[in-house]
Amino acid sequence: MPQPHANPYTGKAAVSTLVPRTVRGATALRGGRGPRPTPYQVFGFLFFLVMLLAYWAVPLCCDAGQHAAVVERLRADLLHPRHPMADLPGAGSPYYSPYAVAQGVVARLTGLGGWEVVRLSGVLNLVVLLTGIGRLVRTLTPRPWAPVLALGAMTLLWGTERAWWSGYLSLMSMTGSLGYPSAFAIGLTFWAWALTGARARGQRPVRYVGPSGLPGYAGYAGLGALYAGILLVHPITALAAALGAVAFVAGWQRGWGSDVVPRWGVTAATAALLAGSWPYFDVFALAGDDSVDGIHRRLYEDLPGQFWLALLGLPALWARWRRGTWRDPLVLLFGLDCLVVAYGWISGHYTYGRILGLTLVPPQFALAVELAAPRPWCRARRVLGGAAAAGACVGFLTVQGGAVVPRALDPLGLEQPSRWPSYAWVARYVGKGEVVISDGHYAPRSLPGYGPDLAAPIWPDPALDERERARRLADVHAYLAPTSTRAERTTVARRYHARWLLLTRWKRVPEEAVVVAWSGETGEVLARIGG
Repeated sequence: MPQPHANPYTGKAAVSTLVPRTVRGATALRGGRGPRPTPYQVFGFLFFLVMLLAYWAVPLCCDAGQHAAVVERLRADLLHPRHPMADLPGAGSPYYSPYAVAQGVVARLTGLGGWEVVRLSGVLNLVVLLTGIGRLVRTLTPRPWAPVLALGAMTLLWGTERAWWSGYLSLMSMTGSLGYPSAFAIGLTFWAWALTGARARGQRPVRYVGPSGLPGYAGYAGLGALYAGILLVHPITALAAALGAVAFVAGWQRGWGSDVVPRWGVTAATAALLAGSWPYFDVFALAGDDSVDGIHRRLYEDLPGQFWLALLGLPALWARWRRGTWRDPLVLLFGLDCLVVAYGWISGHYTYGRILGLTLVPPQFALAVELAAPRPWCRARRVLGGAAAAGACVGFLTVQGGAVVPRALDPLGLEQPSRWPSYAWVARYVGKGEVVISDGHYAPRSLPGYGPDLAAPIWPDPALDERERARRLADVHAYLAPTSTRAERTTVARRYHARWLLLTRWKRVPEEAVVVAWSGETGEVLARIGG
């Protein structure tokens, strides 16, 4: 009904003659105006499309063959999968995580092969990553442009030398690693940090009180289940996730009453209980495994060239420390990460360097929060913003740009992602589970993804004793040596039930082998051996 109001000129009551606008359709449920998308929803969706196209345009490479092999073994036997790369039992292999088992279920239900499942997993992983970034940054600040800037800093502010490892979230690295379990685990880590920070701040108060009068711990147990999932999917990422949990709880926990420690104790206990009950492998036994330290030494080489642009976020971290205390979660997290990375270098346990990618997140996100502040800016912030913009341009033009700019549209000759050859032509002749002796770099890392086994696995795996793997590698080396005799080669082939040879064009095909096919792309030769 029309409401009376005072006339501003006469002071007498009057009745408004305005008629409310009639709202029809779906917008009536939202008060007449549809929700406006946030800047991150707009730019995050655009990034999703561009990154997905870039990821789809690049052939899967590097560790993708290993992960495809895991899917193939689970597709063949979901409960008792064989070793991912050899004709051996697979019990105890950490590759058989809940994430991989879910991939195996998808493969069995759809009939897709390992390579196809790994490729499609990149779509899910990108969604988890983008939503996790948005949720974490909104926990740090309500500034609407902060998640957009965080996404830009995380993908561009690395260095001017290529850094390509699983768990690195630069544009270039994501074109190859987006389908890996590490990408999924990092997305879950962002979600876990956001939820941990929200609970520590008291934004998720405990409302339920049980029959005994004690506060309910369901939310904390759920958070523990999330951390257990990260630990099982990618154990080294779980180390960084745990450091983040410590940083957010130590930095933001409001009060330390009598029920605070039991609540977080429930989180830790739930994570340990669920992770320890996983039937495929003992995740806690990996803590003393140093079999992969050697291959991770390269992580510590050329650190300035690979990461110096991320140092642009250090002034933002310093500002957070000056404005608050040392208990700022991003400051704490960066310090803890640096200590772990330094320990890896000093102790020789170079695997700890795998958290280097997440070590850059605190300065990158701190920079994004700082530059998302409303204007007018002070002089220091203007200088910092200009330096960050220049750094992003340098990173794009030197390393990252080629990931999203096709070569046909590139006038500058940007560095392009690695393009590995396909070995689908070999899979047309070699059956699943048949053993192959191979040399070269690409074939041993890719071929198991189609189902065949290797006489000597390339990657270390707790399911296979390192001494046995070294013996197998030595036998294959002896088989391929120019001085090997037919009797020596026959002995090695029979020992590992090898039926096939896949040789680079520089290797001599043994006299007893029968050439079946060859690749016009790489010059590699496929030959049959044995009975």
